[in-house]
Amino acid sequence: MADTTLDNLLERHAAFLSFVRHRVRDRALAEDILQSAYVRAMERTGSLREQDSAVAWFYSVLRHAIIDHFRRSRTESGALERWATELEHSPAEDASDPFTRGLVCRCIENVLPNLQPSYAEILREVDLAEEPLADFAEHHGVTPGNAAVRAHRARAALKRELARVCGVCSEHACLDCTCKSAATKPAQAAP
Repeated sequence: MADTTLDNLLERHAAFLSFVRHRVRDRALAEDILQSAYVRAMERTGSLREQDSAVAWFYSVLRHAIIDHFRRSRTESGALERWATELEHSPAEDASDPFTRGLVCRCIENVLPNLQPSYAEILREVDLAEEPLADFAEHHGVTPGNAAVRAHRARAALKRELARVCGVCSEHACLDCTCKSAATKPAQAAP
């Protein structure tokens, strides 16, 4: 792509952003779509013919980027809903079983305050108190898919924090947790 053509497209950033924002209604999302369209345009400059207007061509690139966004969004939303339904109907492990309780690291309660409050909340309610994910979603005014994603992200954050605090024992089910945090605090029974 010629520098003058690229400069011409970059000068119209505000108009392009307005075009995208009108269709997606979210400024940050519109910015993301526009930036990815700029990248896509730079990769596909071969499809720009000399007689074509670069601006008209770029609007076509933007339209395709917006369509791709909505397709991805619809696909992700459907997948999240299926995942939430699957999680809701899958048999949970019995946390009252002594073996299962023995797998729970003593450090979990110690690291929960280090997590984002929304992550700590879903872990306490869904994983520790065994509230069904659908009930959590309903009580907190979120979709089951959103709750499933939040639970997944919260568990990943918990795993990272446990690895940071407990080290290698967190990777082996904490059966013999030797970290300072576990040694200074007695095991707490899950609610």
